[in-house]
Amino acid sequence: MNLVALLAERAAKHPDRPALIDAFRGEDRVLGYGELSRRVAAGAAFLERAGLKRGQTVLAFHPVSIELYEYLLASFHLGLRVMLADPSAGRGFISLCCQRLMPDAFFGSWKAQLLRVVVPELRRVKKNFRTGAWFPGAAKWDVGSETLPIADLPDDEPALITFTSGSTGVPKAAVRSHGFLLAQHRALSRSLDFRDGEVDLITLPVFVLANLASGLTSVLADTDLAKPGLPDVESIRRQCGRHQVSRCAASPAFYEAFLKSPDGLPLLKRIYTGGAPVFPDLLRRLKSALPEAEIHSVFGSTEAEPIAHHHPDEEAAAKTREGAGLCAGSPVEDIQLRVIKDHWGKPLGPLPIAEFENVTEISGEAGEIVVSGDHVLSGYLGGIGDGETKIHVDGRVWHRTGDAGWLDGRGRIWLLGRCSEKLPPFQAPTTGPQEALRYPFAIECALRELFPGVRMAALEWRGKRLLVIGKIPSPDEAEAIRAQAAVFGMQQVIHLPSLPLDRRHNAKIDYPALRTLLESTKPLDVDGALP
Repeated sequence: MNLVALLAERAAKHPDRPALIDAFRGEDRVLGYGELSRRVAAGAAFLERAGLKRGQTVLAFHPVSIELYEYLLASFHLGLRVMLADPSAGRGFISLCCQRLMPDAFFGSWKAQLLRVVVPELRRVKKNFRTGAWFPGAAKWDVGSETLPIADLPDDEPALITFTSGSTGVPKAAVRSHGFLLAQHRALSRSLDFRDGEVDLITLPVFVLANLASGLTSVLADTDLAKPGLPDVESIRRQCGRHQVSRCAASPAFYEAFLKSPDGLPLLKRIYTGGAPVFPDLLRRLKSALPEAEIHSVFGSTEAEPIAHHHPDEEAAAKTREGAGLCAGSPVEDIQLRVIKDHWGKPLGPLPIAEFENVTEISGEAGEIVVSGDHVLSGYLGGIGDGETKIHVDGRVWHRTGDAGWLDGRGRIWLLGRCSEKLPPFQAPTTGPQEALRYPFAIECALRELFPGVRMAALEWRGKRLLVIGKIPSPDEAEAIRAQAAVFGMQQVIHLPSLPLDRRHNAKIDYPALRTLLESTKPLDVDGALP
């Protein structure tokens, strides 16, 4: 089934309901379901007239806007595969992505067209489409009035291809079929409790597809969505007021920016946050700011979104302070989740079911988190990345998330950190599994709860369990951090002026960059002396 068929169904039910709202040159633009459906069908006709055919690949490089979704959906309507690459990864990464899968067409803003000058592979693309001002060799995106019937596609027809950088630097291509995106829509609509007619502030662009299938109004946040930690809080707050926004899913960094602003959060009724670690203190502060709102954290990944969700829980926060890890809540009903013995770095399988059960940990023991389901990616383009991340078990594919965790007696999953960052052994009393304190994230979560505002990173460094903090504390606080770090088995505590974070969410410790920094600098001991 072509997923665009769900948009057509919604357009028939409520053609005048706003589907997409964005801000353009200081003015709101509102596109109803009926007109969006018509423009998508006309866009498909435009692409067909341009010579594109079902099964070809188009690269989209455009700011989040109404035009981006028109193009995306028109491509799906025609049966094209849409390819997306993270612009923050740089020109070299885009070049590598094109080497992995050469696009047949390119769609982008006027500024994005400049990439065709500096990326050699893009100079070979013959069909180019633009929005905005004239650019040589690019046709203006103009849907016109002629429409095209929706292409009848099987569920396994590729629809969306996104690239992530693997540990080797070779891009891994996640291919989502129409059936996969429909399954993801069903999982998201249940997990995030989509309600027909709600107005949703969009900061995570992939959620728009599920919103359109569920009849929600999507208000595209008036900010640079490539910088989630630096939102234009005033513009967004005005947007929420004008359009009576009732819900929002966003990264923790997005909400942190509003909590620090003088006027606080917009009056939302439901808040979902994920994409980066969601710490208990953020959930508490969100609840304090909006006591009547529903607050949820969501755990997922590129390959499986969503996996689990969690409500604020002081009992869980207390366990986090004791080193049990971060509670991600109950797995969503559309997914199967297991914790297996930690074999990260070694391929597993194919396995018979009995052998798979043999490597599955019992409740309360730490290991690798693996997931399976209709909205879990079963493989990457060309199989690159499959060997280390997929387990084939009697015809079922399990995805290895790379995250360590454990399941408690209530069936909740607790996150401990990346399997690849395991620390030297240490035994200590804990409310979680004994192995919990071998994973840096469990220690970092506990210390964040105990010392709010002090960013810390735990890692193995030259055979030691090392704690690095990002600011010089007061003498009393330094002594308290040292004492608690020792409880968690940290053998040395040092200071760096800042800790490197991931580029996407500005929230996760970039451990390889931190190791490089440790090699190239002379870190100070936590009390300011050379260690």
